[in-house]
Amino acid sequence: MRILIIEDEERIADFLQRGLRAEGHFCVVANDGEAGLSLALEGDFDLVLLDMMLPGMHGREVCQTLRMNKVNIPLIILSAMDSLNDVIAGLRMGADDYMTKPFSFEELLARIETVMRRKSEITSEEQSISTGRLAFDRQSLRFSVDGNEIKMTAKELAIIELLMSNPGTLFSRERILSNVWGLNMDPLTNVVDVYIGKLRKKIDGDNAESMIETVRGLGYRLNID
Repeated sequence: MRILIIEDEERIADFLQRGLRAEGHFCVVANDGEAGLSLALEGDFDLVLLDMMLPGMHGREVCQTLRMNKVNIPLIILSAMDSLNDVIAGLRMGADDYMTKPFSFEELLARIETVMRRKSEITSEEQSISTGRLAFDRQSLRFSVDGNEIKMTAKELAIIELLMSNPGTLFSRERILSNVWGLNMDPLTNVVDVYIGKLRKKIDGDNAESMIETVRGLGYRLNID
């Protein structure tokens, strides 16, 4: 696997490069945000490991620019910024996972496997899915309601795709966190509730009854007429 490491701390970059090479991966290191962005846009990489506090261009800008340019390469943020707000902000930008420093190399390998497995599962599935009035094209990442395209963030798309894959099935907050973020986050966090609220505003329009039903204390499910 070809991995791009965007990290300005030489010690950490060397640690990652040596460890990943020992696992059989080909690694390229960029020491600042601008160089990393350029490589990610032009290079043929399977995964990006991205630091946040970078010289030249902040990791936030790197991630946002990649997603704005429809570069959907799996991306894991590795950052010393460890508050819950930092994690949520990173995931909202389009990162597939977020690890706080310091971290164990074994955990990093496990996170990489999870992220790549999710991508592989999506690639092997049908490229489009339609459920009632909703339609999602996995290849173009376009989502529509009654044929009208709705702009969505990466995480919003991941949640609605999960719900659309099994309409009527109840998904707990923990299951949504695991499937969408791949994190063992505190199940009491309200990040899922926040995203469900955003989705409802986008897909329900003026309808009084939401297509996404809340089952109090249990989770959410998509109801299609």
